[in-house]
Amino acid sequence: MKISKKNLSFIGLSSLVLLTSSFATAAEMSSMDMSGMDHSGMDMSGDMSGMDHSGMDMSGDMSGMDHSGMDMSGDMSDMDHSGMDMSGDMSDMDHGSMDMSGMQGGQPPADARSPDYSNGVPYGQYGKPMMMGSMPLWGVSVDDLGYQFDEDQINFEATGWYGTDSKRIRLRTEGSAQTKDDKEIDSLSSLAYWKPLSIFWNGEAGVAYDTENDNAAIMAGIVGTAPYFIETDARAYLYTDGQLRLDLGAEYEWRFDQHWVVIPEVGLTTFSKDDHNNGITKGLNEMETEVRLIYETFNRQLAPYLGVSYETALGKARSLRRQDNESVDSSSLTAGVKFWF
Repeated sequence: MKISKKNLSFIGLSSLVLLTSSFATAAEMSSMDMSGMDHSGMDMSGDMSGMDHSGMDMSGDMSGMDHSGMDMSGDMSDMDHSGMDMSGDMSDMDHGSMDMSGMQGGQPPADARSPDYSNGVPYGQYGKPMMMGSMPLWGVSVDDLGYQFDEDQINFEATGWYGTDSKRIRLRTEGSAQTKDDKEIDSLSSLAYWKPLSIFWNGEAGVAYDTENDNAAIMAGIVGTAPYFIETDARAYLYTDGQLRLDLGAEYEWRFDQHWVVIPEVGLTTFSKDDHNNGITKGLNEMETEVRLIYETFNRQLAPYLGVSYETALGKARSLRRQDNESVDSSSLTAGVKFWF
């Protein structure tokens, strides 16, 4: 019996020594510096789904660890990392060659995203959609269709176009029609190609025909918005006989509210040489001004107006009109409508 007790005491003492040694080893490993460890040859492709990392302490310096060769393609979906402490410095860790395809679900399919954002879905019976700015449209704008009471004539100015926001074909006409005697119609019409030049300016070029001179011309012009929102247009006409005509115009919309608008406008006409047969002199020939009070209806596509117009000859054209017994200055009350569709 005594021998048995001595053996048991020896066994217990040995177990205590081994247990103490194990704790010391574990404590030493927990405070190890893993900055120089090389994991490039580690194979982690096995099944680690049941591994529990909740008690792992990774707060040491791991900045020099190399994970470039680690293979982590295995199934790690059930790994528990909830208790891992990774507060250490891992800024220099190299993960460049790590294979984590098993965790990401593989490569996406080739048709996952397409350049036209259709995601592989066909457009159906209507075909591929078109951006609004690329769709050809058309429109008609009648800026002036009014009657001058004192002159007993109808003034008109209208524009029709077809095309897109970047290029259009425009048909424009302006002039007057007498309502008495021979009912003569004087008009200047043009067919031009229209294109934006900048944010506020558009250019146009084409051909024109002047019924007053019974002559054709090549036309070029620029139309846009000047500072302070002044609508401006300048058009040059080179006739077949060498005559050069320049028309300048400007108008401003002074808006009182959502419906009532006052529009003052002015226009100048100049020529490069004399043509007494058609009542034309070199330089400035005439100026036209008008002030219109416009009421825009609820849809703004129809706007009746009342106004006052004034026309006068300039320079040598004044004396030429006096010789031909024509009026030099004239003013008139006007009434009309402007609309677009």
